[in-house]
Amino acid sequence: MPDLTASRISVTGLVSDVSVRDDVRSVAMRLGLLGWVRLEADGMLCLHAEGERDAVAQLVATLPSIGGVDSVSERQVRVEGHEQFAIRGVPAGVFVVQEHQATAHHFDVRLEVDGVMRSWAVPKGPSMDPTVKRFAVQVEDHTLEHNHFEAAAGKGGVIIWDRGQYEQGGRVPWPEALERGHAVFVLHGEKLHGGFALQRTSDGEKPQWLLIKRKDDYAARGSDIVAERPESVHSGLTLAELIGGSSRPPSSRARRSVPRRRRSGA
Repeated sequence: MPDLTASRISVTGLVSDVSVRDDVRSVAMRLGLLGWVRLEADGMLCLHAEGERDAVAQLVATLPSIGGVDSVSERQVRVEGHEQFAIRGVPAGVFVVQEHQATAHHFDVRLEVDGVMRSWAVPKGPSMDPTVKRFAVQVEDHTLEHNHFEAAAGKGGVIIWDRGQYEQGGRVPWPEALERGHAVFVLHGEKLHGGFALQRTSDGEKPQWLLIKRKDDYAARGSDIVAERPESVHSGLTLAELIGGSSRPPSSRARRSVPRRRRSGA
């Protein structure tokens, strides 16, 4: 049996350029290691590397030769079971959440994957409470152009409830993680922040999933972000106001600000 180990490695110096993370990943992959590298808010690189003990030791010994690196420190941690060596903290694409009143009221949660928006209908909308599991139904993919749609339609309508960038997370590379039925990601929106997970619970023509907020610095037990922030991030109107034909300008709406906390990976 191979002698497996895992280390959490901190690297200081002029290491903020993405080329340094590319070099670290190249070395780790050449050595057959799994894990991730991420640039922290303080400018330090943080690595999680797991694999054969000699390979981890060789990675640690090689890091000082990478341009910009001043110092390297290491501590042993538990093996997490990653299936890739990924660069974290780099946007994977855009996301959008559209509140939609049609035959039934729901929220459409969409993530950009391979040039299309993979989509889930979430009847009660997203939650920032990690104890809440939101039922979600996977629906057909949409184009990126649909992300900008906000309008009344018949007796219903659509507002852009939230939008922003997201990072792919977890131990399994995308889109394989979605195909396996467990995908972890980090949202950087105007309302939604931090780690989330999609867990498939049944297959079929319209697979069923659970949308779950992960426990991190953005999690808010007991909160109801849908009720607290009902307005469109595009127009400032609520869905009811849009359908009712309200022309009240966004500046006249009282908005509840959500405190920005440090970003936390998934």
